[in-house]
Amino acid sequence: MKYALFMGCKIPFYQPDYGTSTRAILKKLKVKTIEPHFNCCGYPNRDIDFTSFILSSARNMAIAEKKKVSIITPCKCCYGSFLHTIYALKNDKSLLEHINKELSREGLKYTGSLKIMHLLQFLHNVIGVETLKKHIVKSLDLSIAVHYGCHALRPSEITHFDNPYSPSIFENVMNVTGAEIVDWSKRLECCGNPLHGKNNELSLQMTENKLQDAKENSADCIATACTYCQIQFDTVQDDQFSDHIMPSVLFTQLLGYAMGLEEKKLGIENNKTAVVFA
Repeated sequence: MKYALFMGCKIPFYQPDYGTSTRAILKKLKVKTIEPHFNCCGYPNRDIDFTSFILSSARNMAIAEKKKVSIITPCKCCYGSFLHTIYALKNDKSLLEHINKELSREGLKYTGSLKIMHLLQFLHNVIGVETLKKHIVKSLDLSIAVHYGCHALRPSEITHFDNPYSPSIFENVMNVTGAEIVDWSKRLECCGNPLHGKNNELSLQMTENKLQDAKENSADCIATACTYCQIQFDTVQDDQFSDHIMPSVLFTQLLGYAMGLEEKKLGIENNKTAVVFA
């Protein structure tokens, strides 16, 4: 089966290693993907022009529908945008008619027939933990604090990503690497990125609180599955804190390393705060 891979805007520009590591893992798992000429998921317009936001998101899904493929995205923000759009169009027939009228100019139509999956969901629910285990060649001697982020978990009645109060998908996927998954109280709290540039003091305090909590619970690193969270924990930490508190590593880098993929393809050396693989 073939899938459309949706990278969004942030990954190619700010986190290219998330893209290359995602492609490397899917190739190793022999997952066939295509990357049509998508546009932005629409998220930047969400609070400015809601209809424009919906149109941007629906256009991407209409493109995938035309190609008869479901979408996999490693970006939780894009995942959230798609699910918000599906919810809006399902519950507002006049909006659906308006959006399809606009899409018809390009010979496109949104029907809601395709499935949207975040990469974690795809690996956990479609590939399966047992299959992932078969591809592991290195056991990671690390203690990892998994960080879920906000966009996929909330609002749960729209995203349906996992149990919003006690999610387990991320832990289950990371467990296959042989790493120890630490229990930490702030694992479901926001990283602070949405406030960066608006209220930097509060944003950085939220980030520092999370990093310190992971450290106090003996984590060697934080594992992320969200572009914005990785930027906050890696790039912003490097820019704002004189002492690096805790390395932040994309989950695809950790999983790919355990699968024996080339480190160059995973881009681990590009992380601002290095993690030592024992």
